[in-house]
Amino acid sequence: MIKFNNDWDNLLEDEFKKEYYINLRKLLISEYKNHEIFPPADDIFNAFKYTAYNDVKVLILGQDPYHNYNQAQGLSFSVKDGVKIPPSLVNIFKELNDDLGVEIPQSGNLTNWTKQGIMLLNTTLTVRAHSPMSHSKIGWEIFTDRVIEILNDREKPLVFILWGNHAKSKETLITNNRHLIIKGPHPSPLSAHRGFFGSKPFSKANKFLEENNIQAPNWKL
Repeated sequence: MIKFNNDWDNLLEDEFKKEYYINLRKLLISEYKNHEIFPPADDIFNAFKYTAYNDVKVLILGQDPYHNYNQAQGLSFSVKDGVKIPPSLVNIFKELNDDLGVEIPQSGNLTNWTKQGIMLLNTTLTVRAHSPMSHSKIGWEIFTDRVIEILNDREKPLVFILWGNHAKSKETLITNNRHLIIKGPHPSPLSAHRGFFGSKPFSKANKFLEENNIQAPNWKL
């Protein structure tokens, strides 16, 4: 039984009993046994373990985990300490520096953000080594769509950050006008110059939270 040791346990308890998830779990057991899968099995649900449901102030939605060695750690866009910072995260740090003046960090480990109420969720939570999107059709998105719906249903306002077409496709799940949606081009070098740079998503998120009497996160790492 999966345990997060926070309020996600009760919220997702029924989801883990559904047929699609039982089938997904069986497939994952086989995948981890027969292939190299990222992140390590113990890290799959770190986004939930690190940021409790009621603590979420900002949800940053990614696509699937990094697919090279020692990168993925169960948090969207984040990499482990000592790993070269991926290009998209380099651009996120550049925009953060331009927007809020936050010093560009030397590590791409975003764990400290999760302690500030920033949930870092991928829509697909596992991947085969060196094979991007290899687990995108096995049932994960049914699960993570439900997570987005649960957050959407929450009365306490939060900010959804949707970068790129894949993340923006989830906007239809966010119907509660209590929340703020910030969307734009993906921070990838292929698209960051099409409107990601200069979009000031971090200050917009902070302004919205402060206007709703919620302490804005400290984006420093």
